[in-house]
Amino acid sequence: MDGEEESKPPDLMEVKAESEELTEMHQYHDQKTSWRTGTDSFICPQCGKGFTQKAHLKDHIRIHTGVRPFRCIQCGKDFTQKTNLKEHLRIQKGQLKNHIRIHTGEKPFACQQCGRSFTQKGQLRNHIRTHSGQRPFICLQCGKSFLHKGTLKDHIQIHTGERLFMCPQCGKSFTRKDILKNHLRIHSGEKPFMCLQCRKSFTKAAYLRIHQQHSHSQERPFDCRRCGKKFISALQLKRHLKIHTDERSHPCSFCGKTFSMPEYLKKHEKIHTGVKAHVCSECGNMFSTVTFLKEHQRTHTGEKPYACAHCGRRFPHSSTLKRHERIHTGEKPYHCASCMRSFTASNSLLRHRNKCCQKLPSL
Repeated sequence: MDGEEESKPPDLMEVKAESEELTEMHQYHDQKTSWRTGTDSFICPQCGKGFTQKAHLKDHIRIHTGVRPFRCIQCGKDFTQKTNLKEHLRIQKGQLKNHIRIHTGEKPFACQQCGRSFTQKGQLRNHIRTHSGQRPFICLQCGKSFLHKGTLKDHIQIHTGERLFMCPQCGKSFTRKDILKNHLRIHSGEKPFMCLQCRKSFTKAAYLRIHQQHSHSQERPFDCRRCGKKFISALQLKRHLKIHTDERSHPCSFCGKTFSMPEYLKKHEKIHTGVKAHVCSECGNMFSTVTFLKEHQRTHTGEKPYACAHCGRRFPHSSTLKRHERIHTGEKPYHCASCMRSFTASNSLLRHRNKCCQKLPSL
């Protein structure tokens, strides 16, 4: 007809665009309504878990599919969510900063009580507990308390008896993967932690720290009130105090001999079990511990790495050096509880007890 616009058939592309726009509007409306009301409108088809927003459901589904679209360009690790990647990058940045301090020697966190400094704030926080005596992590089964959360977690496995990580070479099992990793270095001989001052290497970062404190630092903030001897850590002081109290609370289940520390007992018990996993490459002799093997190997090499600071005489073992140095210092750390006589060596005290003090009447 004249004067009337001729009607055109609708454009399919326009209809599709309009339809998609309406769908998006409805989804946005549903999402906003769901968020406001707290209802779970978006349900996971695999596990039935509900979400208030579609984006949250999308993130959740990646748990089932294993899709990890967010990759760290520094280490290659993949993440299911962008927020997880951001947190990872933040931690990495902090770890790098802390790691650099190992090389620079920077220790910006100082203890106000003893002046000891640390590279990380967390290390200082843990250290402060050695002064305050605070042990905030308590085992619910036996009531024993600990300075660190990780130590509590390790302790709990004593109750459960769970040891999931087994050494493929000797069959020994461990409670944690990192302990197994450290143990494997005994077999491989790998020592990845090197002291930059003397180039000596160690199997554990903790051993490197102890070495640096012992050999390259004069700082010893923990004093024994009975003999005045100084130590670099509260743990070393605690061990030393057992010399004065004669506390030996760890008995051998085979012969009844008692020890002041569980690690000393563990070493001793290998004498009874006969387990000798460490072989000398020179003569084929076998030893129960790496320490015994290393000490033995010095008979082949003639190495005497321990020098007396007073007279320069050298010794193959640190224990022999310690005993020798008491000649110069006059230190007699082993005391008889019956007559209060003092001795430079523990075996001298033992001989004294067997000969003299066992005849004294008990009070």
